[in-house]
Amino acid sequence: MDMTGARWRKSTYSGSNGGSCVEVADNLTGVVLVRDTKDREGGTLAFTPISWANFVGLVKEIGPAA
Repeated sequence: MDMTGARWRKSTYSGSNGGSCVEVADNLTGVVLVRDTKDREGGTLAFTPISWANFVGLVKEIGPAA
């Protein structure tokens, strides 16, 4: 998969303490990419935009972890 041009941003659900953070690139056509901020070379997950929207909707519904 060509990830050239991916614009990564830190998830708004990531903590500010440098702990468990993810980055999301949702500017590419037909795919949303997700990676671990602490291990950017460790791999990237790819989702369809609809699957990603469903996931984000569920996270918002459930709320942040305690």
